[in-house]
Amino acid sequence: MNLSFSFVIPVYNRPDEIRELLDSITLQTYDKPFEIVIVEDGSTLKSKDVISEFSNRLHISYFEKNNSGPGPSRNYGMERAKGNYFVILDSDCILPRQYLTEVDKALNDKYVACFGGPDAAHESFTAVQKAINFSMTSLLTTGGIRGKKAAVGKFQPRSFNMGISKEVFEKVGGFGKIHPGEDPDLTFRIWKAGFETKLLPKAFVYHKRRIDWSKFYSQVNKFGMVRPILNKWHPETAKITYWFPTVFCIAFLVSLVLYFLGIQLPLWFFGVYFVLIFVDSIVRNRSISIAVLSIFAVVVQFIGYGFGFLKSTFLVNFSKRKAQDIFPNLFFK
Repeated sequence: MNLSFSFVIPVYNRPDEIRELLDSITLQTYDKPFEIVIVEDGSTLKSKDVISEFSNRLHISYFEKNNSGPGPSRNYGMERAKGNYFVILDSDCILPRQYLTEVDKALNDKYVACFGGPDAAHESFTAVQKAINFSMTSLLTTGGIRGKKAAVGKFQPRSFNMGISKEVFEKVGGFGKIHPGEDPDLTFRIWKAGFETKLLPKAFVYHKRRIDWSKFYSQVNKFGMVRPILNKWHPETAKITYWFPTVFCIAFLVSLVLYFLGIQLPLWFFGVYFVLIFVDSIVRNRSISIAVLSIFAVVVQFIGYGFGFLKSTFLVNFSKRKAQDIFPNLFFK
């Protein structure tokens, strides 16, 4: 199959990140020509000078536009890309050397019009970044389905590491203006259009997630608020498992009350769960401090997502207003 790849990367006030990403792209083992499309999404701290440093080593197209959010910026880049298959990355990613080679091999072995790949923590990441990465990717948390082979059948790609053919982009119209949530929304519309998605386990990226605890809570809280909106837009995709973080939080609060009333068993179940988190993180990260931080990261993830989901479920289903009016901070104009 004659695949011509175009990386599409929106960037917003992150010249140092884009330098790291471009550095990793220069080391790719893929030996065929490919294009890089970088879209400056209304940044005040521009990446133009950094990108010029790579002009002799990479085929880069650079565009500047007014701020409209990551979804429309990716669409802007895909509309101008010259390839027939677009690889969408976030600017806070680093690619392993074999990334594009693995993508090309997998698509030639069994072509699919849209793929997603998992993420991992690079050795250079901070302890907090590694703990957050654990909470977002571990099989023991809500991140378990993402990046796991069990999810191959109906995998929902995420836009930090996602591929989409030009044909699919032209047919479904690209990303919407909701954020976060623009990637599952696109996936659901791809399925409705009759195309398949696929997990490429070997096409992983190192996803930096550039966040502290406050930003992490805000991020997962928005994830929780977005899901009921997507459930309403695409009711056939709603799952009972989306309630898990909310149920977890409520059950944990109830178990604390019961503990002070002399009933200790329910809280012991949570203790066992946190021990499993600790052990799993120790195995993956080989660090006691990261394992402790991983427990905290999982708690932050569940609280943020769980109560965001509960709040949004109530407002989206019992309010006569549109989601854009209820949660204007989740939509770009």
